[in-house]
Amino acid sequence: MKEIPKIPLGLQMALAHNPSAMQAFLKLDDSAQDSIIDKASSIKTKRELQLLVNDIPQIRLN
Repeated sequence: MKEIPKIPLGLQMALAHNPSAMQAFLKLDDSAQDSIIDKASSIKTKRELQLLVNDIPQIRLN
């Protein structure tokens, strides 16, 4: 069974308000999701988090 990553609450909320980012995040592989989670964990402001979430749909899968 795949372990569910521990997603910070702020990231969860930001993804919930951006359905396209949520769908894109769910399509990413574990490594890419972990990278976003790590970045979100170090973000200090709501604005920075929003910018991160807004960029998720532009992430290209290789």
